[in-house]
Amino acid sequence: MECAGKRSRTPCGGPPTRLCHRCRAVAYCSLSHQVSHRTAHKRECERLEQQMKRCGVLNDFPFTFTQTATQIQDTTCSVLADNGIHQLGMWMCECSCGVSSSFDNLRLTNRWNLPSELCPCKGPSSPKPECMSTWKDYYEWRCIPLSSPAALLLHWPLTVYWAIQLATIKNLLPQISNELRIHYLGPEKELLQLAVFGELQALFPGVDVHIDLIGPAIPHLRDGEKTDLYTYAQCNEPDCECKSTFESHRERKTNCRSCAITVQLHAGFYHDCYRELIKDSSPHIIIAPNAGIAAYTSWLPTLEVIREMKVPVVFSDYCEEASHLAAACITSVTCAPPTIQIQINPFRQPIRVEESVLHLPCYSNCFLFGF
Repeated sequence: MECAGKRSRTPCGGPPTRLCHRCRAVAYCSLSHQVSHRTAHKRECERLEQQMKRCGVLNDFPFTFTQTATQIQDTTCSVLADNGIHQLGMWMCECSCGVSSSFDNLRLTNRWNLPSELCPCKGPSSPKPECMSTWKDYYEWRCIPLSSPAALLLHWPLTVYWAIQLATIKNLLPQISNELRIHYLGPEKELLQLAVFGELQALFPGVDVHIDLIGPAIPHLRDGEKTDLYTYAQCNEPDCECKSTFESHRERKTNCRSCAITVQLHAGFYHDCYRELIKDSSPHIIIAPNAGIAAYTSWLPTLEVIREMKVPVVFSDYCEEASHLAAACITSVTCAPPTIQIQINPFRQPIRVEESVLHLPCYSNCFLFGF
């Protein structure tokens, strides 16, 4: 956590250990900083107090590692190390001791580094349930035990799935038929974890899914790079069926009309490159994970563009307060509150974000909202 009064005229005198006695969502390094911040905090204190009351719901996951994963300190490394995947492959970006924020030299890693029983390395053995709305539902459908850490990466495709369900329920998006075009804004970690989006084959069977990932974190040398995900990310067992499936798909690839999932990278901000992207066809939906709308001024022109495009958009953010501030920004641009009201994402990443400004529980893709 950071001291909420760090912008005071005097520098911080130590760690922020002094919590606001009412909301307990902000902390201060000293009494003087708490007093100097009192007027500003008064406007948000009651709202943060209500958000803190929902901690129990946010920390509620069905996994066997939930108790460790919802602690505040040293969470991620512990969970990854316990499962033997610390700093391996797609997991490298999941803790602070992993790779740097530069993705210039990173390429597709298509392995879970987990045994087959702990990851969805093959197609589902049964049709997708009509009503799948929890991690427990998903794990049961994919025959994965609740001890598996796979959800730490699967929250990306499952959030896409749930965002589409919400947009469909609100009649912002028609029922999906045989094609789904998604503009996915602001990817970062996902650039090393693209293989997990192969799970969209199971979530949208028989649908050709094309995802354009657009954002400033994409290196210009990878601009335009296209990846066909024609199978699932593989387990670490050499004799598993997923290896033969991968080889057979690779052999047939040149004869296929299209692949189930196509991912293409585009460097830059959406408002700078959207015209080129919609030349041939517009997206069915725009999805912006962990958007941080209120934190980045670059979102203002992007929101204007999306409003003019009249395409449904779903955002996610790490905590309820960030979502509240984002909704206020959206309302100022669109002159209307979000059509999809702020709500908890059932497929949020089940591991707590360690570095947070507030004492609120923060999870990747924690809350969803949109218009």
